[in-house]
Amino acid sequence: MTITCFEVKGHEVNNMAVFKMCGSRLLQCFLLFLCLLSGSGVTAQGTFNWASYYGNHMVLQQGPHRAVLWGYGEVGATVNVSSTSGGFYSTKVYEGYDGRGVWKVTLKPTAYGGPYQFQGVHDNHGMLQWILLKDVMFGDVWVCSGQSNMAFTVRQGFNASYAIAEAADFPDIRLFTAELVQSDKPLYDLDKIMQPWSVATSDSVGGADWKYFSAVCWFFGRDLYNHLGYPIGLVATSWGGTPVEAWSSPQVLKKCNITNREEPEDLQYEGPEVGGPSGHSVLWNAMVHPLLNMTITGAIWYQGEANTGHPDTYSCSFPGMIDSWRKEWYMGTGGQTDAYFPFGFVQLSTTGTPLSTGNLGYPAIRWHQTADYGYVPNPAMPNVFMAVAVDLPDAKSPFGSIHPRDKQDVASRLVLAARAVAYGETDVMFHGPRPVSVDVDVSTKNIDWIYPKAMNITVKSKDGFEVCCSPDLSQCSMSSQEWVPVPIVFHTSSSVTTLVTLILYISDFPLRCAAPQTCPSVP
Repeated sequence: MTITCFEVKGHEVNNMAVFKMCGSRLLQCFLLFLCLLSGSGVTAQGTFNWASYYGNHMVLQQGPHRAVLWGYGEVGATVNVSSTSGGFYSTKVYEGYDGRGVWKVTLKPTAYGGPYQFQGVHDNHGMLQWILLKDVMFGDVWVCSGQSNMAFTVRQGFNASYAIAEAADFPDIRLFTAELVQSDKPLYDLDKIMQPWSVATSDSVGGADWKYFSAVCWFFGRDLYNHLGYPIGLVATSWGGTPVEAWSSPQVLKKCNITNREEPEDLQYEGPEVGGPSGHSVLWNAMVHPLLNMTITGAIWYQGEANTGHPDTYSCSFPGMIDSWRKEWYMGTGGQTDAYFPFGFVQLSTTGTPLSTGNLGYPAIRWHQTADYGYVPNPAMPNVFMAVAVDLPDAKSPFGSIHPRDKQDVASRLVLAARAVAYGETDVMFHGPRPVSVDVDVSTKNIDWIYPKAMNITVKSKDGFEVCCSPDLSQCSMSSQEWVPVPIVFHTSSSVTTLVTLILYISDFPLRCAAPQTCPSVP
């Protein structure tokens, strides 16, 4: 029997819990107790460790879900885990996919709160090793992913100084950022970490440009915390200039019949975050797949710019990616993450100057982000919510108009939608007005859009609507040249009248717009 002691600085060890882990081995317990009394513990070096993304200050998913803890050890060894939150868990180390010894325990449902401490003892034929997690909170864990507008940091946005200074007021929000890594095969743990679990402070929130912390992710977590009042864990895993194919599993790409291709996109900005990997599944493999054992509440997503050069497959690949993430997270956590966990996304903003034509791939992606329904949730995308950002352009952004600096309004809209979709609040207005009927007057060339009276809509600009003038719906793709402007000529609190200044096939229009949700109109 061997026990190795080492110095532990600042660790508050629960001695009785460690005795419980030792069971009936009194001599081992006695020697272990001497280690603890002398300010030493059992060595954490060697094969026994937590997985890379478990660390001090982290947030574990609260009940009714059950959080998962896992790590590495010697195959055949016994691992015992206890916590100051209550509970004792024992398991065996088994051989993992890559040949390393892996252990995993599923905790009992734990209400939000903390801080708690977790202790693990690894017993390999009498050789004991010990590891510790400190300052662990239970709350809701959200994953934030996408390309550069998700990687865009708090320091780069509007009102950065104030937002960074106030971060210390939110010590129950904890932050984690994955390093930029790609792989041609699925990884089962993160290869590198940019920002380990950290308490929210001006330093952890106000890191360098394009590093940490994600502005959309932070403001989403902050506003959610302000509403819910319990700990929030934010896991940022994003890479600028990357297409959806890089974040999707091979099964999704096969289903959508997507083959390898390299097509340039109009990024309108040349900076250090542009030009991320575009290879199929390379970020799914390295920056998502490793996280699948972590029980989460949900995910938010800001991506699509890198697909504006080839938007047509996005209506398959994006919903397919969401379905895949849900299935794999459910399986990876042993059913502890909801099979249809809430997934939120940001609809692409406007680029260029107000009067520029812009990239027609952008309205196409906005449409395809909803699986061609124009709204979420919908039958193809259940439990999905979105934030509209088309009215938040930033032509003067020093990071290019593709990177608008107003991330606070974006996050605020995401939180409103999350409150309704993810948290089931019924009194939240989280989406824009949707017409209940559309009437066309051929003689006046007017189109009347009728909205629910309870909406009490406000019109701030007469411009912005377009209609597709074609007898063939197949000609009304978002990149089609058949779209024409229709300015607003009259409005009330529950209706808008637009004038079709160019009439080609208006006699066919009422038939194609019989169902408002299928009417090919883009505000």
